[in-house]
Amino acid sequence: MKLYPIEAGNFKLDGGAMFGVVPKSLWNRTNPADENNMIDIAARCLLIEEGDKLILIDTGMGDKQSEKFFGHYYQWGEHSIDKSLKQHGFHRDDITDVFMTHLHFDHCGGSVQWNKERTGYEPAFKNAGFWSNKEHWAWATQPNAREKASFLKENIIPMEQSGRLHFLEKDPSESFITAGQLGFGVLFVDGHTDKQMIPHIKYQDKTLVFMADLLPTAGHVPIPFVMGYDTRPLLTLGEKELFMKKAADENLYLFLEHDAHNQIITVKNTEKSVRLDKTFTFNELFN
Repeated sequence: MKLYPIEAGNFKLDGGAMFGVVPKSLWNRTNPADENNMIDIAARCLLIEEGDKLILIDTGMGDKQSEKFFGHYYQWGEHSIDKSLKQHGFHRDDITDVFMTHLHFDHCGGSVQWNKERTGYEPAFKNAGFWSNKEHWAWATQPNAREKASFLKENIIPMEQSGRLHFLEKDPSESFITAGQLGFGVLFVDGHTDKQMIPHIKYQDKTLVFMADLLPTAGHVPIPFVMGYDTRPLLTLGEKELFMKKAADENLYLFLEHDAHNQIITVKNTEKSVRLDKTFTFNELFN
């Protein structure tokens, strides 16, 4: 197995929304805001090369939305999926599987693109299967009013129409499964959105956890630092507390999808609960 970080693009989000009820005087220390109260955000994906499989976890926003849409997110930098794949010697047509932690637009928008005539949409990875789970798919395709603006039909329905949509199966009583088809474990969490999937990958005698929106940035390590975007913030608190204690006890390596300045972190137990321990670039840790 080989892993590669894939940078799908950088953008900005409102710092207050990203930290919920936490005062700016606290979160601004780790995630400094600009004059518009916006903080730096990444769309960092992960590529897994295993045998004849090439699995991409999440795909960022993509580029098919309108100028008005992207105007809300202040995109910056030069990253893109295609540039990042090329840097590692791959092309999007090489991807065999696209695994989506959840179907919010900043995690799955890059899975679908305009067709050549710009009359409709098609999968952006023409040789790949797409992975979600039945419960989250139902949640996303029949969205509640709060999340409706994050679940965009043009990002989701074309994957089903392609005939290449697959669902991970789980026992309703279990929160963690081993996805044998894909070769890694998956933790299901419900606080941010229903049945978000958090991949756990064994790699070079370490466990790397793709944190998605359970832990967006290193600044979110303290347990009460929960996003305003979460649909069930009290549930997030419990899920996060259990996970972070496990991460500290077992020395898990946390791969941060949304932190523009920190790729991987570890955490430690302290008298004040779990806190940030060390930060790493991917190359420092694995090369």
